[in-house]
Amino acid sequence: MALETLSVSETVLYGFTASMAAGLATGVGALPGLLFRNLSRKVLDILLGFAAGVMLAATAFSLVVPGVEYGEKIYGTSYWAILVMAGGILFGAVFLDRCDKWIPHEHFFKGHEGPSSSLRKTWLFVLAITLHNFPEGLAVGVGFGGGTEEAVAQGTTLALGIGLQNMPEGLAVLLPLMREGYSRGRALWIAAATGLVEPIAGLLGAGLVGVFAPILPFGMAFAAGAMLFVISDEIIPETHRGGYERAATFGIVVGFVVMMAMDILLG
Repeated sequence: MALETLSVSETVLYGFTASMAAGLATGVGALPGLLFRNLSRKVLDILLGFAAGVMLAATAFSLVVPGVEYGEKIYGTSYWAILVMAGGILFGAVFLDRCDKWIPHEHFFKGHEGPSSSLRKTWLFVLAITLHNFPEGLAVGVGFGGGTEEAVAQGTTLALGIGLQNMPEGLAVLLPLMREGYSRGRALWIAAATGLVEPIAGLLGAGLVGVFAPILPFGMAFAAGAMLFVISDEIIPETHRGGYERAATFGIVVGFVVMMAMDILLG
């Protein structure tokens, strides 16, 4: 297999297109909510748990493991590969933590976080989802950064997984908005718009690792750390607030298994 099958521009195009598709899946996933607006909290928690499981498996199998492998090739030793990955994961988590503290945003169940703001509650909610979706788009973009056939397969699988887990998240955005009195059309537009940060992040991730190949392992680790933060700080707590934590936990397990199988079979 050739070491470089994609040029930098091709890498960026692949990363942007794949992250755009994954982001649009948020709007697609919201569509069933137009018909089933009274979906139970239990079902929603199971679906969000499934999304968390997909993200967790994607983090492990599509970012951390290949990141270490790329690091060994680039830096020459497992020691430096592991050190860079560990640092990148920690940095990604701390970065999301600081964004969470510094940027005002709103969760439907968790409430307000960050500094006070005069923005309307709806836009604070959109900011929360944007913070949530940024590392996912970044992960997809970085996934194509190796520029090899293997990286293309890996990035494609990661985009499919992120798109899959974006669908229940789109539903989770749409239903509360409709319950707050928003029209179906406006709620659907907001749900779809929350996924549009992903192609921006994908373009950034693919561009950086495409131009500066030695930072690829760190970029994958950074995306992994940011996604781990979102899983633990945002998604899992949301699924455990309504009394259906056991059902949500099995949703996580099933999501993990599905993404693991996709990574092995497609990647």
